[in-house]
Amino acid sequence: MSRRRLKRRQFLSLVGATAVAWPLAALAQQSGKVWRVGFIAHRHEKYYDALFAGLRELGYVEGQNIVYERRYAKGRAELFEKFAREMVELKADVIVVVTTPAAQAAMKVTTTIPIVHPAIIDPLGSGLIESLAHPGRNLTGGASLFAELTGKRLEIFKQMVPGLSTTAVIWNSANKGNVSAYRQTRVSASALGVALQSHEVRDAKDLDAAFDAIAKDRPNGLFLIEDQLTFQYRPRIIGFAVQQRLPSSFVGREAVVAGGLMSYGASFSAMYHHAATFVDKLLKGAKASDLPVEQATEFELVINLKTAKALGLDMSPQLLARADEVIE
Repeated sequence: MSRRRLKRRQFLSLVGATAVAWPLAALAQQSGKVWRVGFIAHRHEKYYDALFAGLRELGYVEGQNIVYERRYAKGRAELFEKFAREMVELKADVIVVVTTPAAQAAMKVTTTIPIVHPAIIDPLGSGLIESLAHPGRNLTGGASLFAELTGKRLEIFKQMVPGLSTTAVIWNSANKGNVSAYRQTRVSASALGVALQSHEVRDAKDLDAAFDAIAKDRPNGLFLIEDQLTFQYRPRIIGFAVQQRLPSSFVGREAVVAGGLMSYGASFSAMYHHAATFVDKLLKGAKASDLPVEQATEFELVINLKTAKALGLDMSPQLLARADEVIE
């Protein structure tokens, strides 16, 4: 499978993120300090590597002046609080979390260790911060504008699938950050004349039940409201969509590379790369409560042309021209 990248739009908040690296010599002056950074997620995703690459560019070398404590829940959200307590016991200097439930768990067990969330879904609605400009608590990071972009993604999805009248929506309602995203999806669906079939998924059994219902109801499309829990089910969801010949819509390009029809949203790799600057500032003494949460300003549309052709969908030249990446 060949890939054509159209690098017209970038994530503007990266400007300056790859500036002159913090010299290792300067870090060495800090009495040989070795920083300890916790990392809590459901499972490893490739775009997480951008965070660690960003920290290397800033002069942090794993095993020399920084140690990472990585913990993966593998879909068991109840482990997040346990992992957070481990970070407190290990005296972590910063904790990086990659999902709202993990952020809530970490903030429950510590109010002093600074926390970074690279791509918060709904920072205000989920109660993680008091305001974007002044988070007010011990968490800061990037806001992915997930809910705000959900409606736009549905609009683009319908442009790709002109006959879209009903779409199944798979989402994790246990993640408070997803509630506003689903609410926005309903608003947009009503305006577009698209009926939604909601399927709430919190574990593998729920996903099986959702698949059975979707196969029976035969909607025109499958729309995923993604978070770290549903990310781990993404291969199964893509496989199901292909098997059922369902056009599918996702947030990140990784799903489209794997066979999904389209994605639209902020670049996760860019956001995680930029998150390294938050960690750097906090290690140098900044307070999370004073570091503004930065919103995504540039986004990427990715289309899998091979999948479109397999589904019998004709992509207009105008739509393809809008894409940042077309996979052929």
